[in-house]
Amino acid sequence: MTKKTKLFALIGDPVERSLSPAMHNAAFDALGLDCAYIVLRVPREMLKDTVAGIRVIRLAGFNVTHPHKVNIVGLLDKLDRSAEMVGAVNTVKNVGGKLVGFNTDGDGAVRALKEKVGKLSGKKILLLGAGGAARAIAFSLARAGAKLTVANRTASKAKELIAAIDKKLGAKAVHIALKKDILTDEIMRSDILINATSTGMYPDVDRTLVTADMMHRGLIVNDIVYEPFQTKLLHEAKRAGAKTINGLGMLVHQGAMAFEIWTERRAPVKVMEAAVKRELSRRG
Repeated sequence: MTKKTKLFALIGDPVERSLSPAMHNAAFDALGLDCAYIVLRVPREMLKDTVAGIRVIRLAGFNVTHPHKVNIVGLLDKLDRSAEMVGAVNTVKNVGGKLVGFNTDGDGAVRALKEKVGKLSGKKILLLGAGGAARAIAFSLARAGAKLTVANRTASKAKELIAAIDKKLGAKAVHIALKKDILTDEIMRSDILINATSTGMYPDVDRTLVTADMMHRGLIVNDIVYEPFQTKLLHEAKRAGAKTINGLGMLVHQGAMAFEIWTERRAPVKVMEAAVKRELSRRG
């Protein structure tokens, strides 16, 4: 690093095992940019003070992960339409001292999904979760023309999300309870199942909301959790004969979109993907 190095970061809790530093630093190196990316563990109660500190040290930009994607909205100066529509932020750019929030989660997830399954219009998709990442994914799926159902433990959050999609996009979606019998019935009618919760993420690698007996062979199962690389949910999907998609694609695509927002340069997507795979391999 030099005195001119532009500094970027990830804020959240936990962040210790994030793959974002490996991904973004590899991209900066590939393009010869004098930039560096670090992680900052920020507990919920420290978010406001952290954003104030970021203003002082003038970070060039930062990513936002659990549990801050929604709560950070009120601490920023401006929201891009991508974040304003969703009501959640995963990327922030410092523009002349003003912190501008964006959201690349949803479009990153849809790009990754389309790479594997093609167009999503008319596909019946069951989305698990209604938090920050799930909100973004839900909006992007609705814009893509998917027939969306949302299941969440807290029914009020799912209902609010459905209402927001209807109000802002004029798109109809439904919500169901996160209960096994109800989920099973819905899964049997679905083309794609997406887990947008943190269930199954390291270190709770033996947890899953859906098991093999709840799935069918024609189902496509996408878990946005990327560590472990093959989650308990994906192992269950393979047992059921379903097609599986891990969280690597979404991670890389949302990261590439954030990189392009910060640098106004085309992201070296293949370099970023290779860096993530190397880091996962190193961890075993």
